Amino acid sequence: MSSSANAKKLEAPKKRKNFRSSFHDLDLKEWRNYPELITDSLWQLGGRSRSSVHKGDYHGNFVPQIPEQMLRRFTKKNDVVLDLFSGMATTLIECRRLGRHGLGVELQESICRDSRERLGAAENPHDVTTTVVHGDSSSSSLPDKLMPHLQALGRDSVDHVLLHPPYWDIIEFTEGDDERDLSSCESLEGFLEMFEQVVVNGAKLLEPGRFMTLVIGDKYCSGEWIPLGFECMEVMRGCGMTLRAINIKDIQGNEKGKGKNNNLWRYRALRNGLYVFKHEYVMLFRKQG
Repeated sequence: MSSSANAKKLEAPKKRKNFRSSFHDLDLKEWRNYPELITDSLWQLGGRSRSSVHKGDYHGNFVPQIPEQMLRRFTKKNDVVLDLFSGMATTLIECRRLGRHGLGVELQESICRDSRERLGAAENPHDVTTTVVHGDSSSSSLPDKLMPHLQALGRDSVDHVLLHPPYWDIIEFTEGDDERDLSSCESLEGFLEMFEQVVVNGAKLLEPGRFMTLVIGDKYCSGEWIPLGFECMEVMRGCGMTLRAINIKDIQGNEKGKGKNNNLWRYRALRNGLYVFKHEYVMLFRKQG
């Protein structure tokens, strides 16, 4: 055997590249085959997706494309996803469609009932478990309340947390000034204190190394721009969450509850020296671990 052959024989075998991730099941060898997945920070999603049983009839809805993007990029099949502001179960419907187990927490009993009905009408081709829980996401007892649902899945933690809170008092979600409702807070400080408890609950349940998504917008108050998104961002960072991305989403075509009369808002902008909201944020955080 030649000396060169002996040298080749003694070479250490090359390590095979790992084309899988610990937090998604995309095949990175075929990374070019996912053109629909967004990797840039400017999101232009267009109109609301009408896939499955999604509807735009609830004033607190967000577009299904947001949970679709986050679940495909930051979860795997049979992972457990927690939505702490479940609303009309937009996230849970996407969980069914994509094969993720889903837990949603909703404060309003009537919305719980309606969302369970809608969720039950959604196809469940992957036979996953999706549950809407009537509860208060800011309550310190919430993790204990959710634990039986997790244990039924053989888990004591979740793999992704989605937060789409009220944009403070822009829209009132409950009648009678329910003190558990973030939209009924009389001050920004009160809103942020309640939101912090929601983040704490989500972080307690989130598996280390996994991700949390915040969907939030800003607001005007007495002629002043209130940077609500960045205030919430700082709350999450203060809770130990690492900021990974600030994505800017174009809301045009999805302004329900945010004002669709463009001519009126353009007039007000020119009259008062301001700019009209056309965006909201999709922020990504990671729990250290």
